[in-house]
Amino acid sequence: MEPLRTLNESRQYLNDFFKNHSSECPLIVCGNSWKKMPLNEELVRLAGSLGIKLSYFSDFEPNPQYRSVIKGVNTFQTFHCDCIIAAGGGSAIDVAKCIKLYCEADLEEASRDGSCLLKKRAVSNDIPFLAIPTTAGTGSEATTFAVIYYEHNKQSVDESSLLPTDILLCPELLEGLPIYQRKSTMLDVLCHAVESFWSVHSTEESRKLSLEALDLFRMHRRDYLKGTGSGNAGMMYAANVAGQAINITRTTAAHAMCYKLTTLYGLPHGYAAALCLPHVWRFMTQHMEAVSDPRGREYLSGAFQQLAVLLTGRGEAEIEDGITSVENLLSELELETPVPDAEEELYVLAGSVNAQRLGNNPVALSKKDLENIYRNILHI
Repeated sequence: MEPLRTLNESRQYLNDFFKNHSSECPLIVCGNSWKKMPLNEELVRLAGSLGIKLSYFSDFEPNPQYRSVIKGVNTFQTFHCDCIIAAGGGSAIDVAKCIKLYCEADLEEASRDGSCLLKKRAVSNDIPFLAIPTTAGTGSEATTFAVIYYEHNKQSVDESSLLPTDILLCPELLEGLPIYQRKSTMLDVLCHAVESFWSVHSTEESRKLSLEALDLFRMHRRDYLKGTGSGNAGMMYAANVAGQAINITRTTAAHAMCYKLTTLYGLPHGYAAALCLPHVWRFMTQHMEAVSDPRGREYLSGAFQQLAVLLTGRGEAEIEDGITSVENLLSELELETPVPDAEEELYVLAGSVNAQRLGNNPVALSKKDLENIYRNILHI
């Protein structure tokens, strides 16, 4: 497990990172808020003392687009960078992952033939890659995959070389995080842990990680929303542990269904996934005849029961109690549910769902099932 470090310990960690990797020109992939943080000030001071030239790249959106990857690769090549430091939330880390993966690509050739780098097999490289999360949610620093949008459609990139070579977890970086961002990113922790636990690819190790993340989530969520030091530390650790869990199992239907909600209605990723989670869960309990997990209905019912017990904190909780606890949390957070313009949007949403993600789901879902679940989510 990655240790949590104080701000002072983080300064020493950065110093060691540069010395260990002999970096002379790192590319810092970050949002604008990072540049105002004390640790960035230390990064600038440290680079000056070591004769290191820093290059920054911040030209990306909250749900990053393919064009940002191209711009980032161009920046990396133009300034002859030799390592990458991602400082930010999931978007910054995902963009940085793709820049690393394609940093040696021929951009002129890709531009001439109009090809998308994301659809080409990348060549692994040994470029040092340090991830510094500044939100507690995605756990992207612990995974081998990234999400990038190409022509308004989600593209998943999954390569072993996307896993950061170095990780710095500093809870003090969460201080001053806006409450809306706290709420939405926190919900991603919940969804990752729950979906990983019931995934058809769950293992003994992944289930242990999921349960640990859920326990941390339940213990620290109130203090995290208040912005306390212990709450920040607990949620940052929970996010990392949940990230390790989904790195083993990948996500399931709730995540598969959330991406179009994000692009269509502008919802934050974590909140969009959490909107889907209880509806997917309830639908599965009502259609256990369609269980696709080879371990069978009894196993899946037991998994649902364990989740309910942990989410409610009650030793004899029913499965429905677990589902209700998620719904109550969403109600408590007071995040608005989008209102669709027309019923036709249901068909757009259902048609957007990635079939591979559905393959991880423990209950088979048809397109009609997806439409019905979206109908319940959006109250149509």
